[in-house]
Amino acid sequence: MMRLHRGRLIDHVQLVVADLERSRAFYEAVLGVIGVPIVAGDDFFYADELFVTAGEPRTGRCHLAFQTRDPALVDAFHAAGLAAGGRDNGAPGLRDYHADYYAAFLLDPDGNNIEAVFHGPAAYSAASITIDFPG
Repeated sequence: MMRLHRGRLIDHVQLVVADLERSRAFYEAVLGVIGVPIVAGDDFFYADELFVTAGEPRTGRCHLAFQTRDPALVDAFHAAGLAAGGRDNGAPGLRDYHADYYAAFLLDPDGNNIEAVFHGPAAYSAASITIDFPG
């Protein structure tokens, strides 16, 4: 038997696309097959934790956010990324996305915008899950 352990590593992903309507049609088709609805905004759409916008990116075409357990891990993420050759794209601190949104942003070596975020105190239904595959 193979066992996978999954937690909440990925908080959200943002893709910057050239043609929002063409991309929306694509993601509506492929995600519709697996039962994930698309929610459209004026200049974006999202499905679960995937956010899609259009236009010229300031950074790489991908924004990837990792979830952390507390603000100290956001601080440590930022320091470790700078020490490993990342470039600052937003020092650790509170953001106005919602109350208690504490995040830091780095550009990885290819210019992708990588974030660590702590959403504030919360009760989780589970810390993580295990997935068991027979065989």
